[in-house]
Amino acid sequence: MAVVEQLLRAEQDGTISFGNYELPEKAKLDGFKHKGALLKVKTFKDITKLERNENFVYESVPGTVVTNFKESSKGVEFSVEGQEDAQITVGLEENTEYKVFVKGKSEGKMSTNVGGKLSISVELAGAGAVPVKIEK
Repeated sequence: MAVVEQLLRAEQDGTISFGNYELPEKAKLDGFKHKGALLKVKTFKDITKLERNENFVYESVPGTVVTNFKESSKGVEFSVEGQEDAQITVGLEENTEYKVFVKGKSEGKMSTNVGGKLSISVELAGAGAVPVKIEK
C-alpha cells in the first residue's frame, strides 16, 4: 500500500484515508472539509494524528497510513499500515465497552476512559495493511 501523498483524502465510498509514515519531518493539513466537518491531520515517521472539529479522533505512535477510516454509532473501522508495530488510540464514547478485532481476530473487550479514548497495540512490521474493527 502506498502512503497518502496528499496527507488526507476522501474516498469514493465515503471513508477517508490519511497519514504518511515515510516523512522525516512533521507535515500537517488543516481545514479539510468532509461530511460537514473540518478535519486536521499531522503526520510523519514518529506520529500520525487526526482531529475532527478540533476534537481527537485518531493517533498512532509511530506514524502510520490509515485507509478507509469509517466511523459510525457502532464504532470505527479502518486498515492501518506502518514500518513498525504501533500504539493506536481512537476517540470513541466515554466509559463504553467495545469489542476489538485485529486481522479479523477478536482481541477481546476493552473499555474507554472518561475521555472516550481506547488504546490498542497493532503488530505492523512487515504485515502490510492490517484491518482493525472496534464495535460496541
